[in-house]
Order: sequence, then structure tokens, then C-alpha cells
Amino acid sequence: MLWYRSWLETRWRFLIGLAVLMCAAAGIVLLWPKVVELLPVASNLQVSGRIGKQIRESVELQREYPSYIWSQWFGKNLTNMGTMFAALLGTGGLLSQRSGGLFMLSLPVSRKRLIWTQAATGLAELFVLVLVPSLLIPLLSPAVGKSYGWGDVLVHSACFFVVVAVFFSLASLLSTIFSDVWRPLLLAIAVASAMWYLELFALPRPHYGIFRVMSAETWFRNGQLPWQGLLASAAASAAMLYGAAVSIIRRDF
Repeated sequence: MLWYRSWLETRWRFLIGLAVLMCAAAGIVLLWPKVVELLPVASNLQVSGRIGKQIRESVELQREYPSYIWSQWFGKNLTNMGTMFAALLGTGGLLSQRSGGLFMLSLPVSRKRLIWTQAATGLAELFVLVLVPSLLIPLLSPAVGKSYGWGDVLVHSACFFVVVAVFFSLASLLSTIFSDVWRPLLLAIAVASAMWYLELFALPRPHYGIFRVMSAETWFRNGQLPWQGLLASAAASAAMLYGAAVSIIRRDF
């Protein structure tokens, strides 16, 4: 019953997110021939400075199909939309009157069980959101005369899930402070945007940035998993979920 009620709370967010991400993944694969046609035009762009360097690097990544998929899906589209849907799935919680959280607190079960069931349901939905659309890539690649490794999909999806769960956990923690959906969502997205900006323009060693760990860039470039980043992300998620649980358990309703 608890699993089912948690599912009812987030089912539309999950289903909409799944549909959007599946369409995005399919679109990236099917657009590959058009990207190849446009590469000569993009190569002639003359932009100076750091932005110009990033544009040239992006163009180079589009020349080969595997690097195109990594760049456009795991490095951009899934990162942007996946982070937003992770935060959206983490909002609500037991304080939300709209989701019926206060009613769940009246059930004859412990608050601890309620909290962890809700968190586990949200994380399971998040894992499906990351994995299922990504699996479309090797399935649809033959339609454009290409192939993409199933192993790479699984590795990138696993790394992505571990890191994006940080923003799910942050939204869950913020939902123990605010009783509405929008403030935790917007604050989590604001934090993600600030981290993205710092990683892109300020960090001297960008491979240690959270979004580069999320996209498993070191695996793409040299076959090495970003273990330090993954462990740090898992620890941060666990700490925030634990903080959210303690906040609810200790609160006097």
C-alpha cells in the first residue's frame, strides 16, 4: 500500500518525464544524418575566446557517431532534462498537502518506513527515467546505419543515476522545509544551474565537476570510471536523504 501511494503521488511526473526523454533520445539518433550534412558549415564558424574553443570541441565531437551520442545525449539533453525531472520527483513528500502526505502520516506505520518507502519509490522511478530512454539509442541506431554499444549505455546510465540522485535528494531535503512543490523544485534547479556555471567557467580542473562525472566523461575518453566522483555523489545523496528522514521523524505534527 505504501509503495502504491508513493507511486500515485509521482506517477504523472514520472510518465511525462519518461515520454519526454524517450522522444528526445529517439530524436537525437534520427537527427544524425542531418548533423553530418551540417558539419561543413559548423566547421567554418569563427568564434574566438573560451566560447569559441568550446564550440570547436563540440563540432569535433559530432564527427563520429559514438562521440555524437555521448555529447548530445549523456552530456547535454539527458543532463539538462534528467536533472530537472530528478528534482521534480524529489519534491512533495510528507509535508505536502497536495500530495496527501499529511494523510499518510496518520497511517498506522512508522514515519521512518513512510519516508524510506517514498524515497525508494522515487529513486526507482528516476532509475527507469535514466535507463529506458538510453536503451533506445542502441535499438534505433541501425535505422541510421550505425551502432552503439549496450555496455556503454549501461555504464553511462549507472554513473548518471548515481550523480543525478544528488538533486533528487536535495529536493527531498528541501521538501521537509517547504510544504509546496515549487520552492524545493526551483531551489534545486538553481543549485544545479550554479554548479553548472562554475564547472563550465570557473573550475580549473573541469573533469572533477559534478556534471562531467554525471556524463562519465572519463569513461568516454579513456575507459576509466570516475570512482571518486561517484562515491562522493552517493555519500551526498545518502546524507541529504538521512537529513530529510531525521527532520520528519523529529517534527511534532
